Amino acid sequence: MSVFLSHTTIDCHDAFALSEWWRAALDYAMDPEDPNLPGHEQCMIHDPESGHRLLFHEVPDQRLPGKRIHLDVRPRERDQGAEASWLLAHGATLIEDRRGIRGPGSGWLTMADPEGNQFCVLRSLDETAEPARRATSDSISSPTVIP
Repeated sequence: MSVFLSHTTIDCHDAFALSEWWRAALDYAMDPEDPNLPGHEQCMIHDPESGHRLLFHEVPDQRLPGKRIHLDVRPRERDQGAEASWLLAHGATLIEDRRGIRGPGSGWLTMADPEGNQFCVLRSLDETAEPARRATSDSISSPTVIP
């Protein structure tokens, strides 16, 4: 027997506001049959493509624990830099820039949402495929000459 992941829960002070922020950042949706509203203590959002769900749960503690969750996000349509710029313009903060940590085209950005939850912005799938495409095109454009 095993278990499966139902959803990821994030403890917070304002479930509605934080779910709305992440809904915009991830282009997620809410359940139209159970919409999130201001004052709700629990707000669920989900990815229309994968079904991944995030539940924002208000906790009464004035001081939240330091490590409530950690998410890695990957841009769907923009590159890593453009996505980070969009997130910054919408209330995120940059914690650390780790791009290039393992050479050109590697790394991530550690950011925080408006309540201080840290997350990492990875490179887009197109960006991760670029080195492989380049290597393939280089091998095609520079054929090996056999003497």
